[in-house]
Amino acid sequence: MAELTAFSYRKGFSIVHSLDARFKLLFLVIIGLSSLKASPAGLLLLFVLVLSGLIHAGIRLRDLFEELRFFLCFLLFVIAIRAFSADGPGLIEIYGISLSAGGLKEGFLVCLRLLLIALSGLLFIATTRMLEIKAAIEWILKPFPFVSGSLISTMTGLMMRFIPVILEQVKETSDAQKARCIENRKNPLYRMVKFAIPLLGRTFDNAGRIAIAMEARCYSDIRTGYKLSSKKNDWMVLFVVMLICVATIVYL
Repeated sequence: MAELTAFSYRKGFSIVHSLDARFKLLFLVIIGLSSLKASPAGLLLLFVLVLSGLIHAGIRLRDLFEELRFFLCFLLFVIAIRAFSADGPGLIEIYGISLSAGGLKEGFLVCLRLLLIALSGLLFIATTRMLEIKAAIEWILKPFPFVSGSLISTMTGLMMRFIPVILEQVKETSDAQKARCIENRKNPLYRMVKFAIPLLGRTFDNAGRIAIAMEARCYSDIRTGYKLSSKKNDWMVLFVVMLICVATIVYL
């Protein structure tokens, strides 16, 4: 069984847990759009807002950054590429390559937006049950003709449930390779191939087993769905989030 990760639902009694899933999806859209137009000070305010939501939901920052360590390394790589490739006055020069102050600032803002969106999505996943997500997606797609909301929501739920399983398989494959001293191989391409092939094989094998099990149980996407209902707290939090997002664009 897959271990509990930051990408899986965590039971709790926080305000974020009690919010309607439809409002949470709306918050994702509002925060994501606001981050595109927000100033640096506004981005920091949105980042503090999302980070406060994660802490309030009971997600430890240590676990959070441990799960996102590879994503954070990618963001540092993006900042470095942007800082050394942008035009403008240079701060320092390394082997004939100039480090641009403007590029460093632009790279930092881009990565802060990406991190903000990633943390917002993680907060949504960690505080929303799959039944609620499925019901919210069905409700959103209901007005659209020729679109099977139940089928799309079922596929989305299965995909999100499979993420912790894949992460656990990554850990098991990595531990198995370390036990066989694969890190002694100097060729990174060889290590990558030997890591990817068994990982993909086990992932497809598990997906096949799940599909067979669903067919054996006559599983169908047409099921009695979870009933969503908005409450006073949902509208109050929506007002606060919209107020903060407008402030990050207009006043900051």
